[in-house]
Amino acid sequence: MVELKRLHDYCNQLLATDTFRDYCPNGLQVEGRPQIKKIIAGVTASQQFLEQAITRGADAVLVHHGYFWKGEAPVITGIKKQRIQTLLQHDVSLLAYHLPLDAHALLGNNITLAQQLDIAQPKVVDTLLRQGDNQGLLWQGELAQALTAEQFGVHIESRLQRMPTHLPSRSLRPIKTLAWCTGAAQGYIEQAAQLGVDAYVSGEVSEQTFHLARELDLHYFAIGHHASESYGVQALAKHLAQQFDLEWEFVNVANPV
Repeated sequence: MVELKRLHDYCNQLLATDTFRDYCPNGLQVEGRPQIKKIIAGVTASQQFLEQAITRGADAVLVHHGYFWKGEAPVITGIKKQRIQTLLQHDVSLLAYHLPLDAHALLGNNITLAQQLDIAQPKVVDTLLRQGDNQGLLWQGELAQALTAEQFGVHIESRLQRMPTHLPSRSLRPIKTLAWCTGAAQGYIEQAAQLGVDAYVSGEVSEQTFHLARELDLHYFAIGHHASESYGVQALAKHLAQQFDLEWEFVNVANPV
């Protein structure tokens, strides 16, 4: 068991939340009971996730996608009211970490995705990091051996249990080196191409990504926003459980996007 405040302070320090320019508040978003024995982790704090977490005895839920996003209406009505009411009625805290969880070098979404896909020598793209351009979100590495785009797609499917969307490069070259950024990071495709890699991997895809992949001569794989960000929150929850002798579970609310 651990005090909520101590758990919150530890997470904020561990993930260096104060160093990020984000689209939402990171940390404690809804306050529940002061003592935590069990954490339920998930990708998004949807109503379905909350109900399953409460059924499993959560004292706190830990997610990547929480609430109060920049630009959204500040009123507590509709879906937002229902979700927050569910948390308050059951005295369950909501802890949410967005970009800080993407970027963490040991527990983050990018490094854990690399581990899941057997990407060797993963590292942050230092040049963009120094420029303050990506906040440590764009990574690069390589495969143990070169694969065709079809082979790499099959490898992704075997590890993530979903077939990625593949946009081929102009030359259809084999894939040995690659860059990646989890979530909705298709906009980094031009920065990835500047690295000279064979492929770029992210969660989502836009109409213009098709043309950019061809003109940049770079394979692009959209592996699903949810799928790309399922591993960091598990790594963080496991770490917290070990640090504070807590119980934890991961609830995967399947999402094809």
